[in-house]
Amino acid sequence: MATHKTRMLIIGSGPAGLSAAIYGARAGMEPIVVQGLQPGGQLTITTDVENYPGFADVIQGPWLMEQMTKQAEHVGTRMMWDTIVEVDIENGTPFRAVGDSGNEYLGDVLVISTGAQAKWLGVPGEEELGGKGVSACATCDGFFYRGKKVVVIGGGNTAVEEALYLTNHSDDVTLIHRRDELRAEKILQDRLMAHPKISTLWNKRVEKFLGDPADGGLTGLQLADTVTGEMSEFACEGAFVAIGHAPSTELFKGKLEMDDGGYLIVAPGTPKTNVPGVFACGDVMDHTYRQAVTAAGTGCMAALDAERFLATLEFVEHEAQAAE
Repeated sequence: MATHKTRMLIIGSGPAGLSAAIYGARAGMEPIVVQGLQPGGQLTITTDVENYPGFADVIQGPWLMEQMTKQAEHVGTRMMWDTIVEVDIENGTPFRAVGDSGNEYLGDVLVISTGAQAKWLGVPGEEELGGKGVSACATCDGFFYRGKKVVVIGGGNTAVEEALYLTNHSDDVTLIHRRDELRAEKILQDRLMAHPKISTLWNKRVEKFLGDPADGGLTGLQLADTVTGEMSEFACEGAFVAIGHAPSTELFKGKLEMDDGGYLIVAPGTPKTNVPGVFACGDVMDHTYRQAVTAAGTGCMAALDAERFLATLEFVEHEAQAAE
C-alpha cells in the first residue's frame, strides 16, 4: 500500500480526464489520473469515430484514447491502474481518495471525470451486435446509417430527440415503445407525430436483436407485444437504444450536489462543483451533449480553473505565513 500525492488528482480517464491531465501537466501540476474500471472511457468500446476534429479519415475509438493517454503521459501525467472506492472531500484540500488496491491518493485539487454509461436493455444480441447495427448514440453513429431503415427504442425525451435527429440521415425511422404513450415533453411528441419520416410501434418490447456480427450485422428485432404477448419480427439495419444514461456518481452521493438524474451540478458555464477545489467535467456533469469533443473541452476548463484555484490558494497561504 502506498500514498501518492499530487497537486491535481483526476478520477477517470476518458476524453475529459485526459484533456484535463494534458493541460494540468503542461501547467506544472504533475497530475495523477486514476483510470478506473474502463480506462479510456466509452470511446474504448466505440469502433468508427468520424466526428472528432482533426482526422480526415475515420479513426477507431480505442486508438484515439490510446493516443490521448500517450500524450498525457508525454507531458508529465502519471497514469494509475486503480479504481477509486472511497473519497474524502468534506475536510477540504488536500482531497483524499482510496483505490481498491488499498493505495491512497492525495490531491490539492480534485477533477472528477468518471463519465456516464448508456443504459442497455440486456437482451440477447445487444452486446454482440454493438457497433454492428446496435448503438446508444444517434448523434455519434447516425451518419453511418444514412439511407437505411432504423429504429429507436424508448419513450422519453432522449428517444424522441434521437428519432428526430435520425431523420437527417434516414427516410424510414420507427420509434418502438413498450407502452401506449410517451413520457417525452409534449412539444417533442407533437414534432414526432407530425414528422413524415417517423412511425411508431406501441406496446412492443424488444426480446432479441437479430443478425450476425461477422456477416452484415443487425438484420432486425424480435418483439413481444406487451398486451397480448404475441411475438413478431421487425426488419431494420440500425437500432438505437435510448432509455437513458447513468452517471458514475455513486462515490459522491451526499458529498456533492447532484440533480435528480444523479449528474453533478456545476456553476453555470464552469466545471466548479459546490466544494471549492473540486471540479467536474465530461459526461458526469453533462446530460445534454455527451460527446467526446465537448467532454474534452470541459476537461480543459477544469484544468484551467484548477490552476487558478491553486494560485489563489498559494497566495492566501503565503499571506498568512507573512502575517505570522
